[in-house]
Amino acid sequence: MSQHTETPAARRTSRAVRDVVFVDGVRTPFGRAGEKGIYAGMRADDLVVKCIRDLMRRNPSLPAERVDEVAIAATTQTGDQGLTIGRTAALLAGLPRTVPGFAIDRMCAGAMTAVTTTASGIAFGAYDVVIAGGVEHMGNHPMGSGADPNPRFMSERIVDPAALNMGNTAENLHDRFPDITKDRTDAYAVRSQQKLAKAYEAGLIQPDLVPVAGRKAGGGWTLNSVDEPPRPDTTVEDLASLRTPFRAHGRVTAGNAAGLNDGATAALLASGDAALELGLPVRMRLVAYAFAGVEPEVMGIGPVPATEKALRQAGLGISDIGLFEINEAFAVQVLSFLDHFGIDDEDPRVNRYGGAIAVGHPLASSGVRLMNQLARQFEEDPSVRYGMTTMCIGLGMGATVIWENPHHEHYGQDAA
Repeated sequence: MSQHTETPAARRTSRAVRDVVFVDGVRTPFGRAGEKGIYAGMRADDLVVKCIRDLMRRNPSLPAERVDEVAIAATTQTGDQGLTIGRTAALLAGLPRTVPGFAIDRMCAGAMTAVTTTASGIAFGAYDVVIAGGVEHMGNHPMGSGADPNPRFMSERIVDPAALNMGNTAENLHDRFPDITKDRTDAYAVRSQQKLAKAYEAGLIQPDLVPVAGRKAGGGWTLNSVDEPPRPDTTVEDLASLRTPFRAHGRVTAGNAAGLNDGATAALLASGDAALELGLPVRMRLVAYAFAGVEPEVMGIGPVPATEKALRQAGLGISDIGLFEINEAFAVQVLSFLDHFGIDDEDPRVNRYGGAIAVGHPLASSGVRLMNQLARQFEEDPSVRYGMTTMCIGLGMGATVIWENPHHEHYGQDAA
């Protein structure tokens, strides 16, 4: 064999990593879980199907057969959230039968993991275009419903019993960081409500919402076009009077934590070359991502090591991040992140449109909501080059994705 002949192994190792871009993202309005919520009686898979259909409608230059994969996350993968929901949702949405799909579970970071997993496939060259998202109908499937934790978790003290209840982990975080008082968390929660209300008034939330028609027994049809959970008139005095369900005289309440919600999201990702070829918009470029594990009993601190890992991968520092979208599972969790990195509670880079405390947190769907809001802020503020989406994850994990703004003057130049 000639010394100049390239072997198959050499071809594999010389493969270049491709750019991955966020093309578009949509979500249903988020509803309150339970029989009085806007999605009571509806199926979870129907919610995510509406998102997939709307993505295709919004991007008419994309032939349906060019979608290479559909990855959909759900935390409780049973019933109308089971049966390999990525594949079933693709079929129900009318995509060609040649389009495969799969399901993902990483609890709250399900949709974020759907994005990073398929993005890795794009970077490697396995895909050109993918749909990634998540759904959670907590009215149909309460968190932990049907779960059967192995008794060894307790008998061998692998995890603290508090780790299986997210509210208890938030109280533990308060114990670890006594400077994060209930007054601080309540004040943060009120600001989240106010920022979301301001974003709604400015029309910044509505463009990415997919209206969903619903009908309740004995009633007529209603078109749900706005989020149900927000309480824009919330005051610090209101929150001070709420009970602390996880601990007597505790600090975590229904007012400074995300609620129990229903909703779905979906995002369209592509390689940079495929986006150019198909005339698809580029709203963000993926720079780096990382997941990290922490002690399960203080799972809310997970975004800290995940962010440190992602920043190292990107060759960036926290000061390079011009916008933060932090999932607000609990106010104490967000504040522990801000304190670690020396960021003020009211820093204007953080959750400009409000967060999950106001808008809701349908578990596995929330990661793409963060991306939608970051992409919208990139368009609004071209002065910001890098932004971040980050969240804590049940059982002691964190996830962070760093994105670059294509509207920035130095986009793609000596990029991380």
